[in-house]
Amino acid sequence: MDRLDAMQAFVTVADLKGFAPAARKLGLSPSGVTRLIAALEERLGARLLQRTTRSVTLTDAGTRYLERARRILADVEEAEIAAEGERARPSGRLVISAPVGFGRLHVSPVMNAYLKRHREVSAELRLEDRMINLVEEGVDLAVRIGHLADSSLVARHVGDMRRIVVASPGYLKSRGEPRRPQDIAAHDTIQFGANSASTDWNFVEGGNEIRLNYAPRLSTNSADAAIQYAEAGGGLTRVLAYQAAEAIKRDRLKVVLTKFGPPPLPIHIVYPTSRLLSAKVRTFIDLVIEISDWQFG
Repeated sequence: MDRLDAMQAFVTVADLKGFAPAARKLGLSPSGVTRLIAALEERLGARLLQRTTRSVTLTDAGTRYLERARRILADVEEAEIAAEGERARPSGRLVISAPVGFGRLHVSPVMNAYLKRHREVSAELRLEDRMINLVEEGVDLAVRIGHLADSSLVARHVGDMRRIVVASPGYLKSRGEPRRPQDIAAHDTIQFGANSASTDWNFVEGGNEIRLNYAPRLSTNSADAAIQYAEAGGGLTRVLAYQAAEAIKRDRLKVVLTKFGPPPLPIHIVYPTSRLLSAKVRTFIDLVIEISDWQFG
């Protein structure tokens, strides 16, 4: 028995003073309404209605229960209306997670535009370079760069990110520009990554992936530090394209070995479920697609 259905059947019978008119209003058979009321009375352990061949009246317990049932059904209807409004119009609090560097440069501007457009939304932008559990940490959506592990999250592909090898023009002039991945062995390298102890760089040559290991002059978990050292002539470093975009634009760094680059990493927006997706999440994703070009490299 669905308690709300049974409660609605009881209120309708009480209002219309009969099973037949209640059945017509609810689109049920009279016997179906009778079964709902009987199941409700059995669950409550009390008779709610006095039935005769000519009339239906409330018992004392039914009179008391009717008032509470009306209030409960009204609260349910109000909650449904509020939820429908939330899906239709962005409102409430929106919590977004993104990697620190990418979030600062590319997610934050979208957030600024979003809050100007949707005045009924307040937001929190969490910048963190770690994998979080969206449900446990109360996050509505996250921006993630890279291939996703199997999960129950819904993912929307919104861009691509290449990994590139860069060095300063001065360094390349003095040491020569590598023409093949194997040439890097003769160069100074700067290792950047969340796990800076890993010194493997992967490339694609002749349609095959190759992995090469180098002994770096500098290892760091900071993209800014790796790029600054490369700009100062410290050697070759491999970073995500967006991290070096400004330095490349201003000719402080130059990209090398472009034709050997591995396939780009996807950029996704992920969120816990697509069922009854709230307007605040849907409109943020729409805005990313509308105003952002997250194709890097």
